[in-house]
This record gives sequence, structure tokens and C-alpha cells, in this order.
Amino acid sequence: MSNGSFRLRRRCQTVIDRLELPATLSIEILCRHISARRGRPLRLHPLPREAATAGACGMWLATDAEDHIFYEQRTAPLHQEHIVLHEIGHVLFDHWASHEDGGIGWGSFLPDLDVNAVQRLLARTNYATSQEQEAELFASLLGPLMSETSRGHADGALGRLEAALGVNPPHDTA
Repeated sequence: MSNGSFRLRRRCQTVIDRLELPATLSIEILCRHISARRGRPLRLHPLPREAATAGACGMWLATDAEDHIFYEQRTAPLHQEHIVLHEIGHVLFDHWASHEDGGIGWGSFLPDLDVNAVQRLLARTNYATSQEQEAELFASLLGPLMSETSRGHADGALGRLEAALGVNPPHDTA
């Protein structure tokens, strides 16, 4: 592991350790926990279809009063969880977009949003920047801490298929 990779991993782990997470962890519990620590609401929303078509699979939008995380809903639940964790990484690391709208023209799919209320908007379309790599590693380190009981599992043939593809770990379908 290079010094840069080691420092990045240590930085991400330090942020996770400072969260003082509860033993049982789900996306909902994590969002409530972060919201309480930051003193502002953290809301989850399905990503508008237009944003997904533009190449985004996740997005963080911060206003002066609250944070909004958008995630691709037309993907596996485990992938949705990872997208949300990635965006939470942006929130906790206080990342900034390199351009005004994250490069994907957010005004076209959030037309009712008051432009003056937006403080930050980050949309994930690739992993080329150091901020994206940091958020991605954060999500990869935090994901295994999520409680298996908080993840939904399909039953029967679909459940066995998800387990075989690694989408969800196997569980008792009897």
C-alpha cells in the first residue's frame, strides 16, 4: 500500500471512528445519527430519472438548513446503500463541487429548487477526483458495519439468486 493510500484509509477510518456509531446500524439509523451530530436534517430521496440518464448515480445537495442525498433507485438495494454511504462521505468530509452544478445540469431535473438556497451540490459520475476516491473508500469501509438485519432480503428463488450474485448474503428462506 502506498503512503497516499495509507493516509487516505487512515483519514477515512478516523472519520468513521469519531462518529461513535451505535452497535446496530442501518441507513436510517446512520442518517438520524449524523443529523443529530450535525444539528440539521439529512433527507434521502430517489434520484430523478433525468439525473441517472445524465450519468449520475448519487448526489448530495446542501441548503442552508438541511442536507439531501439522492440515490439511484433502479439498482440493487446493496448498491443503493453504497451510494448513500458514498454521499454521506461527501457530507462528513465537507467536499465541494469543482463546478457550479457538479457538471450535470441539475437545474433540468430539480426545477423547483430555489437556486439561492443551494450551498453545495455534488453529483457522482466518476471516481477520478481525490474527493470521489475519498468518499468511495469511506463507503467501502463503512458498508461492512451495516447490520445484516437492517438489509432487506428477498425470499425464495429471488433470494437465492441475490445470494449467488453477491447482492445480498444468503439467509434462511424456509
